[in-house]
Amino acid sequence: MQVLRSYVGGNWQRGDGAGTSVHDAVTGDDVARVSTSGIDRAAALEYGRRTGGPALRELTFHQRAALLKALGSHLREHRDELYALSAHTGATRGDAKFDVDGGIGVLLAYASKGKRELPNDTVYVEGDVEPLSRGGTFVARHIATPLRGVAVQINAFNFPVWGPLEKLAPAFLAGMSSLIKPAEQTAYLTEKLVELVVESGILPAGAVQLLCGDAGDLLDHVTDQDVVSFTGSADTARRLRAHPAIVRHSVRFNAEADSLNCSVLGPDATPGTAEFDLYVNQLVTEMTVKAGQKCTAIRRAFVPAELLDDVAAAAADKLASITVGDPATADMGALASLEQREEVRRSLKALRDAATVVFGDPDRVEVVGADAERGAFLSPVLLSGDPERSEPHEVEAFGPVSTLLPYTSAEQVVDFAARGRGSLAGSVVTADAEFAREVVLGAAAWHGRMLVLDADSARESTGHGSPMPQLVHGGPGRAGGGEEMGGIRGVLHHMQRTAVQGGPAVLTAITGRWTPGAPRTTDEVHPFRKSLAELRVGDAVVAGPRTVTREDVDRFAEFTGDTFYAHTDETAAAENPLFGGIVAHGYLVVSFAAGLFVAPEPGPVLANYGLENLRFLTPVKPGDELTVTLTAKQITPRENADYGEVRWDADVTNADGDSVAKYDVLTLVSKERS
Repeated sequence: MQVLRSYVGGNWQRGDGAGTSVHDAVTGDDVARVSTSGIDRAAALEYGRRTGGPALRELTFHQRAALLKALGSHLREHRDELYALSAHTGATRGDAKFDVDGGIGVLLAYASKGKRELPNDTVYVEGDVEPLSRGGTFVARHIATPLRGVAVQINAFNFPVWGPLEKLAPAFLAGMSSLIKPAEQTAYLTEKLVELVVESGILPAGAVQLLCGDAGDLLDHVTDQDVVSFTGSADTARRLRAHPAIVRHSVRFNAEADSLNCSVLGPDATPGTAEFDLYVNQLVTEMTVKAGQKCTAIRRAFVPAELLDDVAAAAADKLASITVGDPATADMGALASLEQREEVRRSLKALRDAATVVFGDPDRVEVVGADAERGAFLSPVLLSGDPERSEPHEVEAFGPVSTLLPYTSAEQVVDFAARGRGSLAGSVVTADAEFAREVVLGAAAWHGRMLVLDADSARESTGHGSPMPQLVHGGPGRAGGGEEMGGIRGVLHHMQRTAVQGGPAVLTAITGRWTPGAPRTTDEVHPFRKSLAELRVGDAVVAGPRTVTREDVDRFAEFTGDTFYAHTDETAAAENPLFGGIVAHGYLVVSFAAGLFVAPEPGPVLANYGLENLRFLTPVKPGDELTVTLTAKQITPRENADYGEVRWDADVTNADGDSVAKYDVLTLVSKERS
């Protein structure tokens, strides 16, 4: 068997020497060998910083998002190749799809979020303008820019495709190159993944590198601009977090570690209810998908004490129908390696000191279509234990193992859940919203994610164990204290947030967004007559005045049906301490403003698609004169479209210069004049 290749410095390289054998989880045969001996890890990091990083930073968020989408589509076309290799890891076809399709789904989800939620720019502006002076000449904004290092990811064996891709997507979208270090047991599958990525030619040179084998001195060479993300055991996470280089340079370190996840069955979910069946089905699914080798799997199954026997019998009955063996034909395949099986058995011995076996035999399993001794097969094992003992809350058997634990009240189950000292995921299966509220709010401090499952949400729920790219994947305490993904939160983890202070004009130049107080440009050409290519941030029009009459207010009330007393009843309106008399409808003010600033002729402006941040600041009374100032605030060209988006700052003022309404107008504008 050849040594697996690493992809560093823009080239495929094999480590020196014979390397270490990697075995097929089902047959025990050699699949590959791994070695990183002789590979210059420092040079690989430097290549990522000097080649990959600059290439990515030249692209806008939207351009990076488009590349992620293209990569996801490319991998989708080649996923059968990844499925086939997954069988060597002990994965069934369903397990392989969970891993492969899940990873591809993360790429596509981030591509979509990047296009929808990030600007078509290289700088991310966070939050509103912060006024720092009375006169408005000294202000501040927060911006985020890409770190100038490499996103180093050290992955676990259980998700050799999803793991790398869920870390790659937010780092890439942020503008950071990645170096992937997979676990040795399943590195051959990650090698194939990276081969497909490289051969596609979609990503810029240096955007992705791969190190198949021992990390060696990799972390000795990280700097303050690098990010390290780790998935694995809590003990290893602690050692890596304390690495001298990580400590010395304050390197951002994200860990996703051990997790004694729990699922709580509500007292209302008695046998015969939909929620009871959902709970049992979810428990068995979490025990058997990927042979229980998921960081989110249910390890502690909390059930009302009076329902313990019912749940045990129902779960045991369902587990009895699960076949174990050749992943091509069985319901559950093998663990990743014989070593992993022995590790699970050791953990089971510790758990059995505080529990009894409800289903399964840790030392014997009937295997279909494979050799039970050569393959890393293990029976699903369901235990019933004492929640007052420490073992169920401290020992994680990383395989098809879960423990039923009784409770007697919501307060007690919250206490039991907290004894896990931090989990990635918890779930509550109940139709009782008040019970769900008490458990979720009580246990949330110890959980990164909590699912509430009932008959309604089950129709579309992705289930207890499925991390979603839109949501944080991480947890407090023993779960690592980190957050992977989490939508734009995951992107910002790879960027530096910087507070920029200065005058409005300077902040406008730096952020690319018009800042109140910055100069406006008003000329003979109405800004609505300018194409996206001609329009500039700060282009403005001042229109008005228009006098609001009592007749206008009456007609608007009659036409719209909005006859709220402040607009129609002089006596009642006079008694209102906020108005002291008849006032114009806020939407009448907005409508009049549009009538003032709109250029009616056909032109580059294609459509108005909304208002944001609308606030009515000063009451408008009959006789008031309105003037509106409309300023181009942000210009966002759309990739692969002949138009873009323009955000306009609208400020409607009265004759005294007081703002009566402020809001953003959103329009679609052609890139070129037709």
